[in-house]
Amino acid sequence: MANHKSSLKRIRQTATRKQHNHYYAKTTRNAVRDLRATTDKNEAAAQLPKVTSLLDKLAKRNIIHRNKAANLKSKLAIYVNKLA
Repeated sequence: MANHKSSLKRIRQTATRKQHNHYYAKTTRNAVRDLRATTDKNEAAAQLPKVTSLLDKLAKRNIIHRNKAANLKSKLAIYVNKLA
């Protein structure tokens, strides 16, 4: 167990930040899953900018890697464009 006040505070901050990051990462994963489950092109096209924005925010805050966000956005755009 930590002995310094600063170490104890850092542990508290890390736990809070981890919970916060996990919430947003999980929300974005659910949004990506919902978009992939959509078969209607108009609905998918409406969801794509929102999901893209969520991915950009996660990448900006280093919750996910920027290349992972770019790959997901690319694959989702390809998926939406292929819908009939």
